[in-house]
Amino acid sequence: MNVAILGAGAFGTALACALGHAQLWARDAEHAAEIARTRRNTRRLPGVDLPETVTVTHDLTTIDAEILLLAMPMQQMRGFLREHADFLAPRILVACSKGVDMELLIGPVGVIEQALPGTQAALLTGPSFAADIARGLPTALTIAARDAELAETLQTRLSTENLRLYRNTDVTGAELGGALKNVIAIAAGMVIGAGLGESARAALMARGYAEMQRLALASGAETETLAGLSGFGDLVLTCGSEKSRNFRYGMALGADADFDAGTTVEGAATARAVARLARERGVDMPITRMVAAVLDGMLTLTEAKGALLARPLTLE
Repeated sequence: MNVAILGAGAFGTALACALGHAQLWARDAEHAAEIARTRRNTRRLPGVDLPETVTVTHDLTTIDAEILLLAMPMQQMRGFLREHADFLAPRILVACSKGVDMELLIGPVGVIEQALPGTQAALLTGPSFAADIARGLPTALTIAARDAELAETLQTRLSTENLRLYRNTDVTGAELGGALKNVIAIAAGMVIGAGLGESARAALMARGYAEMQRLALASGAETETLAGLSGFGDLVLTCGSEKSRNFRYGMALGADADFDAGTTVEGAATARAVARLARERGVDMPITRMVAAVLDGMLTLTEAKGALLARPLTLE
């Protein structure tokens, strides 16, 4: 099966590098021409050469792949699916986004299934930085699909020598793990940016993981999924490195410093969406709630810290 990556951001470009024989689609025609000419995506993933076997295009009609990897921001996916429904529907769609749709309060596979009923859909998620994948460094990810046969097919087709995929049929758990860890990463960044220390970050990660598990279980997911690559693994990576955009964003908030407004921070929208979802499902998620409140200007970081530390002492 041929593969195409729709979205020439850092992650989409990295996947094209890892897979080798693939098509890479860029929304912007000028950007596509620049990548094709220079064999580099200097705007999104500088310093990495595209293999000659990767073709770059701006024209969807030139794509003949059966498997499409949707490497685009979560909040843009629904509009893209509506706009290109006729082209997308007959193919296997693999979402590479992490988040919760702000309006529908569902994850990326759910968005695909609602927009294009009957389409074969899956999710590629887990602990990874685009630069690592692009440079061929060992990386393990989760491929999740409700249909076990589809998950196995994609696992075989998309795994490479250095990109190892583990399959899973718990789509809900994989979606929530990838989405929620970004919220906790913003909070972890706030802790470090505000100078609250490594011990505080470790405590926040542990309690944040407990929040992730509570919402996942309330949503019908399996605890094993949250303990795997798409949950715990991604949480550790994202909360512990300044390569993470969500972590860097939180650091800027904690230090009251400037942050590049053009950088996509999926966790910001996800925090707001998940705070609503948690209320609807009666799930206690104090860290997520505080992150959303700080982002909306309802609380200062000092007030949020005080509210969390003032919570009643309880069993772990």
